[in-house]
Amino acid sequence: MLNFDFYNPTRIVFGEGQIAKLRELVPQGARVLMLFGGGSIRANGVYDEVKAALAQHTVFEFGGIEPNPTYETLMEAIALVKAERIDFLLAVGGGSVIDGSKFVAAGALVDGDPWSILEQHAKNVKAALPFGAVLTLPATGSEMNAGAVITRKATLEKFAFGSRHVYPQFSVLDPTKTYTLPARQVGNGIVDAFVHVMEQYLTYPAGAKVQDRFAEGLLSTLVEDGPKALAEPHNYEVRANLMWTATLALNGLIGAGVPHDWATHMVGHELTALYGLDHAQTLAVVLPAMLRVRREDKRAKLLQYAERVWNIVDGGEDERISQAIDRTEAFFRSVGVGTRLPDYQLGAEVIGPVVKALEAHRMVKLGERRDVTPEVSRKVLELCL
Repeated sequence: MLNFDFYNPTRIVFGEGQIAKLRELVPQGARVLMLFGGGSIRANGVYDEVKAALAQHTVFEFGGIEPNPTYETLMEAIALVKAERIDFLLAVGGGSVIDGSKFVAAGALVDGDPWSILEQHAKNVKAALPFGAVLTLPATGSEMNAGAVITRKATLEKFAFGSRHVYPQFSVLDPTKTYTLPARQVGNGIVDAFVHVMEQYLTYPAGAKVQDRFAEGLLSTLVEDGPKALAEPHNYEVRANLMWTATLALNGLIGAGVPHDWATHMVGHELTALYGLDHAQTLAVVLPAMLRVRREDKRAKLLQYAERVWNIVDGGEDERISQAIDRTEAFFRSVGVGTRLPDYQLGAEVIGPVVKALEAHRMVKLGERRDVTPEVSRKVLELCL
């Protein structure tokens, strides 16, 4: 097991009716900015519940944060924070709203242009506004981690940053608030959580039995309950397990003391920035191809994954590995997410621009062994057709 420094200060308040606890969780006397996306929180009742819980607080609102939160929109939120002397943020929505709120929290206090946070990998973040979250879409795990991904529309760039200053103080998770999510968002969330686990688990053996078993348990839960979440949208037990799995997939626990990959995410980010695919759609496209291209480097873990997650124990090693990758791709399709570029009306014409973007953003040594070069990324994209 590798050395690690695990830290996670986020308080999780989980279960039906827990939004009412915001009146205690948000500091009394705070000037609160409530950040959200589109109109879904009004339709599902979350908006009214949050406003009722904060009836005794001073609350300002900022809506319109996009599914891939943009620097341009978030700069408007930062301007509002400064104009109204906001001292507490409340993100109400999915991972994009929470990611955006992290950028606002740090950007409101950083010197100079907040885009420098992305350029400097958050090394210039010395403090951030405190914030909490109300999660409405289980997917990214942003509700219990210190990372975020931000897009700049003007330059078609999508970058990640992380800082211990932007952990949410608390996150409220009410599974009933996911009942009305569109099937596309549910499927995307399942894929997103699954690939988050895979990026930390499917690398090479590091003697981390605890992390491996945790990761395999999360993957097995997603395989078992993912299709059920789509077939039985009001099944509380299923939605609760899905919500908690997505949180645990990226709160740092399973990634402590093990090598990480993230090559699939980096290629996926470029597909989103250039062609507008949902984040999870890019992951569903890239991961199976990434595993096929890099199967020899990942052989030991692929065999473990095949046995423990998919119960594939018969046949030769190569056959078991192929079956495991095929089953992974079929699982993504079973929750309604396409796994090839043509599923999104894209073809070979995207390969060159994506590889060029990876090179421009210095994503030329990716993966757990830093051996995913632009040439490897090209081979992966070619298998996505």
